[in-house]
Amino acid sequence: MVARAVGGIFQFPAMYASIPMIVPEKYLTRAAGLDQILGGVVNIAAPPAGALLLETLPMYGVLAVDIGTAMIAVVCVFVIAIPKPAQTTLIGHSSVMGDMVQGFSYIWSWRGLTIILGLVTLAHFFTTPAFVLLPVFVTEHLESNVLRLGWLSSAFGIGIIAGGLVLGAWGGFKRRIITILTGITIAGIATIGLGFTTVSLFFLGIVSSFMIGFGFSLCDAPFMAFLQSSVDKDMQGRIFSLIGSINAAVSPIGLAIAGPVADVIGTRYLLYVAGIAFILVVVTSIFIPSVMNIEQQTSNQTYDE
Repeated sequence: MVARAVGGIFQFPAMYASIPMIVPEKYLTRAAGLDQILGGVVNIAAPPAGALLLETLPMYGVLAVDIGTAMIAVVCVFVIAIPKPAQTTLIGHSSVMGDMVQGFSYIWSWRGLTIILGLVTLAHFFTTPAFVLLPVFVTEHLESNVLRLGWLSSAFGIGIIAGGLVLGAWGGFKRRIITILTGITIAGIATIGLGFTTVSLFFLGIVSSFMIGFGFSLCDAPFMAFLQSSVDKDMQGRIFSLIGSINAAVSPIGLAIAGPVADVIGTRYLLYVAGIAFILVVVTSIFIPSVMNIEQQTSNQTYDE
């Protein structure tokens, strides 16, 4: 598990930093939308596929399938030519500590990006626990019905696919920040709607879960496309690693606090708080010029290593 975690630390920043090296900038939002579609398909197809494998194969056979599909991915990467980014920000040789300092300094020098990451981190703090505790919500308010939990999860995955399809065909607003804030608003309102779900209003829960996934697609894909098109190519690996580390650190802290809080106020109110947090992020962003005009800004730092 440690080895897998270490591999993921290298894999995901490298993958997202490689995409803008092979995809033209005008198609980055569509490419991110396609990534959202594939993620939604995985959310829907992986659980039943995994259950089928567990029924038909021993555990080492299931893990062998995992290894086999990983090898297919490795082969795909081998046959793709990914050019090395030209050094425009970094000069000389790097070091681990130097890389970390440069990543923080690069983001800090870009005021709009710093504020956005702060707001997103705050939203993660409130929203991650609410969605992780969704099974508890089903237990408390939907008669512990496993099928209802499955329907909510499937609706979320279908929403992600739908959002990816819309972005793939449309590409989003000309200003990506508008698309991002629209997606956050949709997800926030839908999260509050999910909190109102009951057995008699289960259809509301289905629609809300769908719209949460749809909103996440509209938010995540343009934000990733913005980073890939705006952050200097030789800094992207550092930035994606830093963002992943921040989110990974915030999530367990939020869960540690939310668990006891949910015991007192209930998971329904956690969903209300998460939805309100989304909406507050949007309202706050609207009144901050450096956020609304972030696509006209850059970080002009150059580092001599």
